[in-house]
Amino acid sequence: MELNIVSVGFFSGGVWQIIGQTSLFGLIILIILVVLSLVSWSIMFNKWRSFRKVEEESWAFLNLYRKAGKISDLVGQAKALRNTPLSGVFLEGYNEVSDIIENKKADGATENQQLLLSQKEIDMVEMTLERARVEEISLLEKSVVFLATTANASPFLGLLGTVVGVMDSFWSIGQRGSASLAVVAPGIAEALLATIVGLGAAIPAVIGFNWANNKLKGFNDKVSNFSLEFLVRIKKDLT
Repeated sequence: MELNIVSVGFFSGGVWQIIGQTSLFGLIILIILVVLSLVSWSIMFNKWRSFRKVEEESWAFLNLYRKAGKISDLVGQAKALRNTPLSGVFLEGYNEVSDIIENKKADGATENQQLLLSQKEIDMVEMTLERARVEEISLLEKSVVFLATTANASPFLGLLGTVVGVMDSFWSIGQRGSASLAVVAPGIAEALLATIVGLGAAIPAVIGFNWANNKLKGFNDKVSNFSLEFLVRIKKDLT
């Protein structure tokens, strides 16, 4: 019964009354927290859509790669599947190998010599794959750090609003010379509202950040494994 009364009070305009009586500083804190929360939810939704496409296209590209007779046959598919970091890493590695072969051709190497890569050239391809991996994962990580910022900052902002509300209550007691509920209630309500909004912004951001980090770790492992698989294939075919 008590829960129902609280719920009715919460949705019957009590919150708006509290906000209407909140100090300017407390109102600024609430606005900042609401903005942080909205941006965090937007990032989480966009990352959910983005990561789903990455997973779908990663599986599709890996299946094509493992079935292909020549890696040159995959260039068109890799350009079409641009949501997966595997295609970006593949194209960078393929272009590096192509450049090495073209340079050998320009130096007058025979056809057999063009298709034989030295250890130094293999190392160059490996470094190119590693650079591409870092770049692709960095693109996927974009905006995720904002979730960590929201998760870390929101509780402290809420605490700041809480302190201001409590100070307001003590100031009212000093001004009116009374510690009655009517005097302290507005400040206490402002303090509790700031705490609730701060936690409401922080908790989803923490969950979203951990989820995104777990996904990114999986993508990073998948790209690292693919880089090794690509390098092994190059070594078999061109050394």
